[in-house]
Amino acid sequence: MMFARFQPHPFPRQYRLTKTDEFSSVFGFRRALRGKSFLLHYGESRPAGAPAAHARLGVVIGKKFLRHAVGRNCVKRIAREAFRLVQSQLPPRDLVLRLSVKMQKPKRQARLEIAAEIRQLLAKIQEKRP
Repeated sequence: MMFARFQPHPFPRQYRLTKTDEFSSVFGFRRALRGKSFLLHYGESRPAGAPAAHARLGVVIGKKFLRHAVGRNCVKRIAREAFRLVQSQLPPRDLVLRLSVKMQKPKRQARLEIAAEIRQLLAKIQEKRP
């Protein structure tokens, strides 16, 4: 018997950056906000009539900075949830969140700090409305 995985608050594909070209275009724009542990790269604002008139997120957590897959996946989940909560208030931009310092597998307190830092970076993007 197969069970469907319950997702009370999904992160639909339309809100994600999925293709290499999408990530490259954001990195190519060379705009970023720096936090203690993360860089939040952002691309140009899209016009309101563009096909994707909402913010989209991509997350890059390199093995060089966080060795264990469990830790990388944990940080990605935290980032996606923080984005999901404020996505409706963000300008229609492509965002890439990238870990920029080495860290260990996050414990409970570290997870709270990671979430707070990501929320701060997203709040700065809200202020940078076009």
